[in-house]
Amino acid sequence: MIYDVAVIGAGPAGLAAGLYAARAKLSTVVFEKMFPGGQAALTHKIENYPGFPEGVNGMELTDAMKQQVEKLGAEFVNGDVEKIDKNGDLFTVFLKGESFKAKTVILATGAQPRKLGVKGEKEFIGRGISYCATCDGAFYKDKPIAMVGGGDTAIQEALYLTRFASTVYVIHRRNELRATKILQEHAFKNEKIKFIWDSIVKEIKGKDGVEEVVFENVKSGKQDSISVDGIFVAIGYTPNTEFAKDLVQLDEQGYIITDERMKTKTPGLFAAGDVRQKPLRQVVTAVADGAIAAVEAGKFLENSEG
Repeated sequence: MIYDVAVIGAGPAGLAAGLYAARAKLSTVVFEKMFPGGQAALTHKIENYPGFPEGVNGMELTDAMKQQVEKLGAEFVNGDVEKIDKNGDLFTVFLKGESFKAKTVILATGAQPRKLGVKGEKEFIGRGISYCATCDGAFYKDKPIAMVGGGDTAIQEALYLTRFASTVYVIHRRNELRATKILQEHAFKNEKIKFIWDSIVKEIKGKDGVEEVVFENVKSGKQDSISVDGIFVAIGYTPNTEFAKDLVQLDEQGYIITDERMKTKTPGLFAAGDVRQKPLRQVVTAVADGAIAAVEAGKFLENSEG
């Protein structure tokens, strides 16, 4: 079978793309290597998505999106896309052991959490180091933990972690947070959150699990350490573009460059959501990107077949 639209990634951008493509009666397949919803599904409470004055659980929101897409007839395939090729007018999407053909492709692969790159990190991933507070926060009931980062995600997750931990140490390389003001206000008011300013993590120590984090003050060069049972990291993301890098143009950070219609440098190939170069990465902008990409894919098909 040759699909009209192949969507790679089932986060908010991919789900919105699948929705708009399926509603346009285009044969649509959505690939996802983990679970629908992407990073948004791991967010305990999304407070800035329109229509939910009390906030909404990320898993509930994205699950509803998936159901809506399935109801319209789009297919979902679980698997890790390893490569995309274009031969003539058709794309071939390669997964391990199988391949699919499509007339257009929408890249909505998002980005993965950036690592610290320090001694001890690799050894303790899954044994005290986590990149997802909602996944692992409950393991640290009444225990001291650290959160590395100062942006929206770091502070949102630090606040969530106070539900479980005895203390949440926020280690940030600057002397002020980058998170939105309302999140800062919540964090500063929370007695469980303690800030370690102007500092970067240098090493993570422990035996069977994390026991200590060593950090360095970037101004004085002085090193110190605190005892913690877990470390959560939220210092940004690396876009998932490796498998498609030959078909797209990337910026210096590895994000896909598109125009306002989500078009990449390859005709028939679009990008949407956190994987593309953009000024704001939020669920609401990802959904908008996905909708635009699907509509533009439909127009591309009409023009190429007309």
